[in-house]
Amino acid sequence: MFIQTERTPNPATLKFMPGVPVMKSGTANFTAAALATNSPLATGLFGIEGVTGVFLGAEFITATKSDDKDWEIMKPLILGAIMEHFQSGKAVIEGEGPGTDTTDPSAQGPSGGIESKIKELIDTRVRPAVAQDGGDIVFKGFEDGVVFLHMQGACAGCPSSTATLKNGIENMLRHYIPEVTEVRAVE
Repeated sequence: MFIQTERTPNPATLKFMPGVPVMKSGTANFTAAALATNSPLATGLFGIEGVTGVFLGAEFITATKSDDKDWEIMKPLILGAIMEHFQSGKAVIEGEGPGTDTTDPSAQGPSGGIESKIKELIDTRVRPAVAQDGGDIVFKGFEDGVVFLHMQGACAGCPSSTATLKNGIENMLRHYIPEVTEVRAVE
């Protein structure tokens, strides 16, 4: 198995592409080991000292490290854990549980038509670009002209995520949907 790696705009996060599908549908974001109990892959990665986050996309995995750790030491350990997982034949996600998240079902409001347009633009124009950088973006709601989005994977905590939200996503949404006045990140 050959696993490619790529840097992401977030220096604390690396993207790993194992050359096989990772998630059949959706994504999974684990911000702590305690949240990864339904994912043998994420649990294995959290077993490596210094791993503080794991994000699973369709064809990639991102690992986030603590600031006091060095990628030169961590990268081979993460590559080994990913290879071991896929060779074991275990599932990436077992059943339903915490971590999987592509849209927030509670983010439904009275603005159904506008929200549908926002979600469509995010799914078709934003998410593919964000996935290339090893992350994802989740629609959390629309209220009084403000779109609420949650950044995941390499995008969470990335120094350039504010610029991405304001200069990229906000401008695009405002162009296509005049009712949108602002985009804000939420946890």
